Amino acid sequence: MGIHIIPLTRLFDISSMVEADYTDFRKRDVSISKLQHEQFNLNVIVSKRKREDSSLSKLYDIKKYLNSADFSFNTEYEKLIPQDTPPYLDNGGRYVERIARALHYFKQCALIGPSGTGKTHIVYLVAELARLPLWEINCGLQTSVFDLFGRYVGLGKENWIDGQIISWCRYGGILYLDEANMMKQDIATRLNPILDARGHVVLTEKDNEIIPRHKNAYLIISMNPFSVEFAGTKPLNAAFRRRMSVWLNFDYMSVGQKIDEKEVQLIIDKTEIQKSIAENIVKVGSELRKLYKTGDFPYAPSIGDLVNWAKLIADGSSVKESSEETIIAMTSDDIEVQASVRKIVNAIFGHNQ
Repeated sequence: MGIHIIPLTRLFDISSMVEADYTDFRKRDVSISKLQHEQFNLNVIVSKRKREDSSLSKLYDIKKYLNSADFSFNTEYEKLIPQDTPPYLDNGGRYVERIARALHYFKQCALIGPSGTGKTHIVYLVAELARLPLWEINCGLQTSVFDLFGRYVGLGKENWIDGQIISWCRYGGILYLDEANMMKQDIATRLNPILDARGHVVLTEKDNEIIPRHKNAYLIISMNPFSVEFAGTKPLNAAFRRRMSVWLNFDYMSVGQKIDEKEVQLIIDKTEIQKSIAENIVKVGSELRKLYKTGDFPYAPSIGDLVNWAKLIADGSSVKESSEETIIAMTSDDIEVQASVRKIVNAIFGHNQ
């Protein structure tokens, strides 16, 4: 029994169809590769379009300032692009668009506001929308200069490993410096040449190699307002501060006597608990935030923290029991502070909840 080979062109004649739309495909940034043989003529279309998160794009339009189609990174650095970041409750501040605008015009900006107001959340959101790798550094941690700028590994000078700042400078993306007012002075000084007209860093650890700043290298810093009550914070170096062209202020939606109905509604939407319970949860949160801002408490609850408390209530736990597992334990390990939080919960909800 012999095998009869039928030319593919007799079975599938797609070349005319492909050629008819060839011009249109070229306009859409696609590549055409042609494989030809005596009895084989097949046009293969490979799309190079980037995947976009349509759900987030519908909520925030930043393409005017940061268009993901303009950026391209190696697979190794694409892994640093955030994924599945939840939407940010903007409350009319248009923070996402304003951050994108600042990065477009000035390459860097600063976010200032108390802990739990969504500064880090929104940086992740901007990075995902723009499809930019995110290099995150917490300046409050005891990170060494070698970790940030690089070092030789082993004996001699054969094996050099870039630190996070140098990798960002070489390959682009967003460098996010959290708690920037805890930054060591020597680090801030070395960043200054990158952030001004010079646009480079001198790698003193590697024979003074000059690393130019990548054209798509953006910087965002965030920090709590400077206050003597918060240990470790200090005013930013004046030279470094001048290089932050745009400053965006963040605050809680509800603080003290100010209760924002949108925050109440968000908790209801996330957990489906009764409105009266959601209102009291926000009242507790707003009181704790007021005490945090005055330096009396070490932590203030974010919207997410309040939602977590509400989820346990929605699952059947009592207000008291669920508060012990979430809002009270979260605020501090100090027994006296926990007692103060418990007192606030009881005052707002009542002792029988």
